[in-house]
Amino acid sequence: MKLTVVIVNYNVQHFLEQCLHSVRKALAGIEGEVYVVDNNSVDGSVQLVQEKFPEVHVIANRENTGFSKANNQAMRVAKGEYILLLNPDTVVEETTFSKVISFMDAHPDAGGLGVQMIDGKGHFLPESKRGLPTPAVAFYKIFGLAALFPRSKRFGRYHLGFLDKNATHEVDILSGAFMLMRKTALDKVGLLDEDFFMYGEDIDLSYRIQLGGWKNYYFHDTRIIHYKGESTKKSSVNYVFVFYRAMIIFARKHFSQKNARLFSFLINLAVYLRAGAALVMRALRALALPLFDAALMLGGLYFIKNYYESNIKLADAGNYYSPELVNMLFPVYVLLWLTAVYFSGGYDKPVRLLKIVRGVVAGTAVILIGYALLPESLRFSRALILLGAAWALGELLVSRLAFHALRVKSLRIDSGHPQRIAVVGSPDECRRVKSLLNQTGVTSSFIGFVSSTNEEINDPAFIGRFGQLNEVVTIYSIDEVIFCAKDLAAQDIINRMALLQTSRPVDYKIAPPESLSIIGSNSIDTAGDLYVIDINSVSKPVNRRNKRVFDVATAMLLLPLTPFLIWFMRRPAGFIPNLLRVLFGLRTWIGYTPGTQTQHHLPKLRPGILHPDDLLPQNQRSEMVCTRLNMLYAKDYKIGNDFTIVRRGWRELGR
Repeated sequence: MKLTVVIVNYNVQHFLEQCLHSVRKALAGIEGEVYVVDNNSVDGSVQLVQEKFPEVHVIANRENTGFSKANNQAMRVAKGEYILLLNPDTVVEETTFSKVISFMDAHPDAGGLGVQMIDGKGHFLPESKRGLPTPAVAFYKIFGLAALFPRSKRFGRYHLGFLDKNATHEVDILSGAFMLMRKTALDKVGLLDEDFFMYGEDIDLSYRIQLGGWKNYYFHDTRIIHYKGESTKKSSVNYVFVFYRAMIIFARKHFSQKNARLFSFLINLAVYLRAGAALVMRALRALALPLFDAALMLGGLYFIKNYYESNIKLADAGNYYSPELVNMLFPVYVLLWLTAVYFSGGYDKPVRLLKIVRGVVAGTAVILIGYALLPESLRFSRALILLGAAWALGELLVSRLAFHALRVKSLRIDSGHPQRIAVVGSPDECRRVKSLLNQTGVTSSFIGFVSSTNEEINDPAFIGRFGQLNEVVTIYSIDEVIFCAKDLAAQDIINRMALLQTSRPVDYKIAPPESLSIIGSNSIDTAGDLYVIDINSVSKPVNRRNKRVFDVATAMLLLPLTPFLIWFMRRPAGFIPNLLRVLFGLRTWIGYTPGTQTQHHLPKLRPGILHPDDLLPQNQRSEMVCTRLNMLYAKDYKIGNDFTIVRRGWRELGR
């Protein structure tokens, strides 16, 4: 057997499906086998592979064993002359396997090989070729010199930026996303080191292949899409610790004691610097805009107060507003306006100005109601509240318009214009994809079809041919291009993504054949975009926010009633701990019924105290019914549903 493909999967069902479709095509005419090792996914990945890809060998682990151990499980039974470790969030060209096998056959000194990788926008991924992370190389990367001088032979060695990406080169390190190895080399140097749970194992094995007398190559003559970031979030603090700790394991294993100590010092320094920076940046990203708004609002309120005192009220010295009262109430006003704007969705992205207006109006109403309830001694001016509200609204609207004009990407204003989409494929596949888009609830002002061939199709829905895609995108102002994988070779899709140059930003997605998913990724930093028939409305920001508000409000309402309610609970000892868990965000009042989530890809929720099936008598709660109720709850979330479940099942709140 010539080739064994090993794919380790963890909760990326739809990406895995797309990957396996491309692998099936690339294996045509090659004697090969495919192993999927699933690390205890709960999204239905195993069932999908068994049903749609019966030729694939599945190893279903009962726990997440980590990347190294899972790959080794398959490599120990692999029969191929070459073994390929492939990430599930990849798409390979139809000729990828035949080309890399031919290269390895022609270069008996080659122990390992990597290929040119692009992201979901067609941009080259620099980790396609890497150098050995010696202490010096690690220092240059950690402290930013590699980023400042990417093409320098001294500073740019981590990603070998001085090597032409469009030429084949000998390199030190292969990427675990696509790592082709000669089995005889593995028999000599060993498999992946299982001390590495995730990250670093590809560096370690690449280096051992070199130590064993073979060479590693970066092969430019084929490309793969690597969506990158689905299985892990690389901006997280956890990633920083796991990745850099893996580097320490590598250093202690392969470097001299002196160099290992230096490397470990640098890595530990980097861990705390990067982890601290990640925490600070996360907080800044979350709070920067509200703090900016608060500063402008507060400054405006004080300016309005001073102007009003001096020029409108014409007050004498004895009638100025009390500084103590002003300093106490103005921050409260700002907090109420910003809170109302937040819960109105004014901080959601993209920005919607109407939600900001709605939030300021609601906040002003709350302030005026509170003002009316205050004792006379604490009231000082209804006019200042109204003028302050006008200032707050003006500040928010003007600042958002300014950010939009300055093209601040995360603060772009939602134009309200639905997506303009071009679907590239055969007539049947184009209509299937359009139907899928309609079922997902995607709003579009235009969906035009582009023939996957260069033949004219006598159908008004078709606006061009594949060779005219550049012109179609420009003329019809297309925002998103969806490629039908059934009708187009992966090589053609990748070529088009890399070559399509227009004056407007365009997103790309791929629709696998006979699939209910459409997958894409806008950048290497995003987790990717996914359209599926299950709308999963509970995952929308507004619904997650509403659900959290319901949890906290209900907990606060129940807390003073505890001495009375606890006598009627079926499990009274658990009631107060559950209240605290909900308040601190560890639990939610309503979550999925346990034991059924494995069958469907549902949005993540905190563990629930009550479940949708609590609406039914015990004898009607079959697994099928509970699974269906979970799906309905996820698709059509309403606060009213949570209220109904709590109202009917309140005696189980100590569960």
